[in-house]
Amino acid sequence: MKFVRTKDGSFTAFSKKYKEHYHSLSGAYEEAFEKHVNALGIEDGMKILDFCFGLGYNSIIATKKHKKLQIVGLENDIEIIKAIRELEVPKEIEKEFTAFRNLAEKMEITDGNNNTIKLIIGDALVSLDSLPRDYFDRVFFDPFSPGKQPEMWSKEIFRKVYAVMKQGAKLSTYSCAESIRQNMTDVGFKVKDGPAVGRKSPSTIVIKP
Repeated sequence: MKFVRTKDGSFTAFSKKYKEHYHSLSGAYEEAFEKHVNALGIEDGMKILDFCFGLGYNSIIATKKHKKLQIVGLENDIEIIKAIRELEVPKEIEKEFTAFRNLAEKMEITDGNNNTIKLIIGDALVSLDSLPRDYFDRVFFDPFSPGKQPEMWSKEIFRKVYAVMKQGAKLSTYSCAESIRQNMTDVGFKVKDGPAVGRKSPSTIVIKP
């Protein structure tokens, strides 16, 4: 696994299959915190879906200063999960990553604050069907870009994600493409701008009304 240092000093990885980095090169840590964790207002006890778990930045950072989070991560590549063991992270989140370094072996880990991360490895479209309806409070939606992985941004995907979210639940994603936002709107989401981090255009926050 090839790690790449981003501008904020944290590391991301490069996917040979999709020829794309897992995070913005402006900062992997910054992107996870600002576009996802901070933007969604995580609270103790929430149920969170991490769609395309990758190196785990979104979920693991969410556990910092929180208790009793119940996180389900969907990922189809076990190799990127194994890479978490070797990932060098900023000191601010070193403790949190230490708790979840062995996810590739255990698939479900609970830390000292009763935050649990459970991984489901496989096709996300299929995995979504196994999840309970009206269940999640928050969703980190973080596939590769629509140009590289268009199947992850379809109406079918958003319809299934919508179904597993509670009323009033929120989803964050980095893309603000008009076609993507239209797919979200078409399945019933209310769409608004999220924070712009590392670029001029905003990210996207959606709410299930």
